[in-house]
Amino acid sequence: MADHDRPDVLMMSEITVDGKLTLRRGASSKILMKYMAPETEILLHQTRAECDAIMVGANTIRIDNSFLTVRLVEGKSPLRVIPSSLADIPPDANVLGPDARTVIAVSEAAPAEKVARLRASGVDVVVAGASQIDLPELMRILKADYSVSRMMIEGGPTLNWSMLNHRLVDEIRLIHLPFIVGGADTPSLVGGMHIETEKEMIRLSLKRQFMCGSNLVTEWNVLYGDACGDGASWVPEPQD
Repeated sequence: MADHDRPDVLMMSEITVDGKLTLRRGASSKILMKYMAPETEILLHQTRAECDAIMVGANTIRIDNSFLTVRLVEGKSPLRVIPSSLADIPPDANVLGPDARTVIAVSEAAPAEKVARLRASGVDVVVAGASQIDLPELMRILKADYSVSRMMIEGGPTLNWSMLNHRLVDEIRLIHLPFIVGGADTPSLVGGMHIETEKEMIRLSLKRQFMCGSNLVTEWNVLYGDACGDGASWVPEPQD
């Protein structure tokens, strides 16, 4: 479970048999998501409705322009959280609209004019970090100032790795798609640096598996501790 000063965090993603999130670098994940069974789409929206907040990176917003709202089931849309160190969010991004409340997390290095533009659009802007987003600090802000107890991530490989590397992810839920995409540079579930030893591996424990329509869904608990090493010191910018 999460520390008392941060939300409990669930990472949720569709994934191909070879671990890919999209067809190629720069392609929208919506191309693969359209192959999810209707029951699985409902599961995704049910999960959103059960969470206080949902987070994706700025690159996901630029590529997918997602709404990140609850639409297929009854329930309140979660708080939308977008980390973007330099406040680089397109002015026509759907997350800037009135469908749900949005928090854009920026660093102290974000240009003042971009921050002002975001605030003028009606979203909340919080500062977490000097030159890059301080994810642990952002989690504390979300818990203390926005009463976020449970949050889901629908991020890309950089954000996913950054959250895992900071030991901020408690559970992973994967929607398995029966395809092989290939491609050495095609985005996979987790990016980050290559590890050197097995001690650096982040270990998981299978919680449950079930069929949702035609899709296999697996749920995992994330295990941290001595068996996982002490984590890499390098933390990439959470841009996707």
